[in-house]
Parts: sequence; C-alpha cells; structure tokens
Amino acid sequence: MEIETAGALVVGGASGLGECTARRLAAAGARVVVADVDEPRALVVAEGIGGLALKTDVTQESDLAAAVALAAEAPDGLRVSVNCAGIGTPQRLLSKGAVAPMEGFERTITVNLLGTIRVLRLAAAQMASQEPLGNGERGVCVNTASIAAYEGQIGQVAYSASKGGVVGLTLPAARDLAQRGVRVVTIAPGIFDTPLLGTLPEEARESLGQSVPFPRRLGSPDEFAALVEHIVANGMLNGEVIRLDGALRMAPR
Repeated sequence: MEIETAGALVVGGASGLGECTARRLAAAGARVVVADVDEPRALVVAEGIGGLALKTDVTQESDLAAAVALAAEAPDGLRVSVNCAGIGTPQRLLSKGAVAPMEGFERTITVNLLGTIRVLRLAAAQMASQEPLGNGERGVCVNTASIAAYEGQIGQVAYSASKGGVVGLTLPAARDLAQRGVRVVTIAPGIFDTPLLGTLPEEARESLGQSVPFPRRLGSPDEFAALVEHIVANGMLNGEVIRLDGALRMAPR
C-alpha cells in the first residue's frame, strides 16, 4: 500500500513508539491524526508533522469514533491504523499475603486488550466502507503487543494477559476482515527506549540493554516505526505477530 496521501490514525501517538510512528508515517506522506489521552502533547506532535490531534481515551467509544472519522477525512480515506496506547502497572496476585484488588487487573485489561479491540473494530469498519485500492486492499491495522505475552515476568499477570489477548486476536481478526480487504498485523516489541524507561537511572537502563542478546542495547522507537512502515507497504504481511526484540527471552524477574 502506498503511504503517500493515505489517512493514518496513530492511537497513543503523543509519545514513545506512537510518536515516532506518527512522525515516520507523516514523513512518508501520510495525513496523520495523533490520538492520545495527553492532548497537549498530542497537539505538539501533530503541529510538528503537519497533522491533526485529538484527545482520545481508548476506553471511550465516542473518543475513538471521533478520531476515526477525523482520519477518514484524508483525500484517500483512512488506510492505516496503528494502536500504541497501553499501560503496564506492575501488580502481583498476592501482596504481603493478601489478595490483590481486582481494579488494577481490570484497568490494564480494559486499556490494553479491550482498547485494542475498540480501535480495531472502528478503524476496520471505516476502511471496509471505502473504495478498494488497485490491489483490492482497503487498509491495514497494526496492533502493539509485547514479548511479555510470551514470557511475562513476576508482577505482569494482567499486562501479560492483556498482551497475550492482542497476540491471540491477530489471526482470527485478519481472517475475519480478509473479505473486506483489511489486513491485521501485530508487533510484539521487547525492551525499547521509551519515556517509561527514561525515568530509570542510567545504570539500570544500561543493564536492561545488556540483557538483549544482539544488539546489546535498548530498542529504538524508530526501529518500531520502521517496521510499521514496512508492514503498511508489504501486502503479504497479514495475520502475523512479529517479535521485535533482538532475540530477548525475558527472565522471571
């Protein structure tokens, strides 16, 4: 699919992986809508790339519907949807011998898994309503999982479950949307140099990077964005989960 002139929606596009993806798609010629719960930061990113910004909470259907509609106003319609929104608050099942409250688990799964489904279904519905391109394709939806879906660490029960759900829905969603000409692909990143890790001491960041077999460093958000760009361009990528982790397999802690 040609990115130039396409409408692109990047949910969670105000920082980290999403911001870099928004910038890369815009540089390739896409008309990008930066949708994020952090509206001031989304506005800054959008202004810098000649795009549009909209405050968007993935737990709110109306927010996402508005973001999809805005992205669909591009001359070529909405062709690319990327969801990078997510949270990852650590929480064990038992804390000091007591049962952990459900609220944290529910919040993580609501944002990461149900939020992904909300973005996917609304974006796909818009894409399916549009005229197909020359090859019959109408759009591509890129989800973000995590290698924690496969090797979750201690304290990642809810996070791993939510990302495991994103991994699990990828193939059936691609099959579901195949007749509509909409592709679905998921990226499962490892340890990336995002604002979340930026709060850690440099020594801790260096240690995390050294745990990656090769290259022995933290992943760059631009490497994630480059993969998104390739997924959009490569029409044979569909129904697949791509690990982007430097061969890292997470230890229990």
